[in-house]
Amino acid sequence: MLYAIVAEDVPDSLPKRVAARPAHLDRMRELVSAGRVVLAGPCPAIDAADPGPAGMSGSLIVAEFESLEAATEWIHADPYVTQGVFARVTVKPFVQVLP
Repeated sequence: MLYAIVAEDVPDSLPKRVAARPAHLDRMRELVSAGRVVLAGPCPAIDAADPGPAGMSGSLIVAEFESLEAATEWIHADPYVTQGVFARVTVKPFVQVLP
């Protein structure tokens, strides 16, 4: 089943994001290689594709997992969680209707 992982960053998360990003992307690439990612990416803190020093306000991942528990365990082991980038993470079952 698909799960939506919605994460909100801590204030001024940019330095933490930069430090944790390589390890986070390695984990994401594993999911992509397994064909489990529908979409994933950050949410800019301002209305711009490149927010510069404003950084990001959070992230969205929609991916396939065996269960809600598996999705929750996966994100809680992610460097963005373990290294303090995310202040809050919500994991919900997701049903893709479009496209």
